[in-house]
Amino acid sequence: MNRKQSARFSNEWTMSEQKTTQESNRGDQRIEAQYWIETAFPLEQASATMAGEQSTGTFLRVPGETDKLRELYAARVESIEEQEVAVKPSLPGSGVPKNWDGVRRTAKVTLSWPLHNIGPSLPNLLATVAGNLSELKAFSGLKLLDVKLPAAFLEVYQGPQFGVAGTRKFTGVYDRPLIGTIIKPSLGMSPEDTAEQVRILAEAGIDFIKDDELQTDGPHCPFEKRVAAVLGTLNRHFERTGKRVMYAANITGEIDQMLDRHDHVLAHAGTCVMVSMNSIGLPAMKVLRRHSQLVIHGHRNGWGMLGRSPAIGMSFVAFQKLWRVAGIDHTHVNGLRNKFCEADDSVIASARACLTPMFEPPASGCEIMPVFSSGQSARQAPDTYAALGSDDLIYACGGGILGHPMGVAAGVRSLQQAWEAAALNIPLENYAASRPELKSALESFGA
Repeated sequence: MNRKQSARFSNEWTMSEQKTTQESNRGDQRIEAQYWIETAFPLEQASATMAGEQSTGTFLRVPGETDKLRELYAARVESIEEQEVAVKPSLPGSGVPKNWDGVRRTAKVTLSWPLHNIGPSLPNLLATVAGNLSELKAFSGLKLLDVKLPAAFLEVYQGPQFGVAGTRKFTGVYDRPLIGTIIKPSLGMSPEDTAEQVRILAEAGIDFIKDDELQTDGPHCPFEKRVAAVLGTLNRHFERTGKRVMYAANITGEIDQMLDRHDHVLAHAGTCVMVSMNSIGLPAMKVLRRHSQLVIHGHRNGWGMLGRSPAIGMSFVAFQKLWRVAGIDHTHVNGLRNKFCEADDSVIASARACLTPMFEPPASGCEIMPVFSSGQSARQAPDTYAALGSDDLIYACGGGILGHPMGVAAGVRSLQQAWEAAALNIPLENYAASRPELKSALESFGA
């Protein structure tokens, strides 16, 4: 499809969306959002403040805000589950009510809105369920925990095109995780150097290779030359061996750039593109998904700004739902005992969320592939498998492969062996006794 055809298609799609939105607005479909809140105000009053701020109300009743209008458009407080008392405010700048009893309470609060307030629109959904809430003085903590969307969103957004099943079909890898890696060093290599590293990884038996999110289209490693070199190498490997290695080329950029870069990857028989989700935004992802014929690998870099604090931002459970509706097929979830700050139980909860259907049948609930990364090696494989209870994942190791003392091939093999041990429920040390690659990995990457 050329750009002129694409523009015509876009206009036709917009008209279709408007019609679909009008049709979707009928009925009593509602959007739900769950929050954790911390407040010095009575919980019922604080919850009502949230509902009013994000629907019909402001700090006082205004002319035109009739009972009928509120009945049709106001947000509802669906539930309040009081939790423990907070010893001190988690965030600065919060206020207290007159005649305060000195108690700062926390709770889980669920609000709902009629779909006809905004229609099935992800940007306006964010304005509704997040918006100004985190700035309200009544709260010393407020975090979005989850969202529940009507299936009408799938009338406007396409959701994942390939997900878990499509990724396995492209790679031919079944009944085990995809073993993956990140091109390292992240920056500084030429297209030819990158292709040579990819050749070594492919010959070692790797399943998945991705650009680092910092590697885009710099003059030292231009996108088109890098992709042509890497995919040329992988295509020759496929012709020789029959094994198709998936390469996630980082196409992050302006919308036109991303569409052109997608087409460049497609023209060179690639199967996957990568985008930095927080950098491009939900509307750009929607455009890319509509255009794409390839697996979309969503990188969550910048996630810490949203998720790190327990008192503000949003949970990954909510975050990944937005991007799944927009159309990603993979996303990162960190890894066990990672180099970042995320706790193991949070990592597993994130991965489970990716594999959990979003909508009730018959609507699509396509699962997306969680990507474990960040300081991973053979060491974490059994615990990852035991905790997740699934092998539907990409296990991406940089240093755990490229830093293996016996070489790259041994690094890949050590991970394959670690996952074999996990599936067989055999302790790593026992399985490593007759497998030097795994034994060396355990000795090198510590406990």
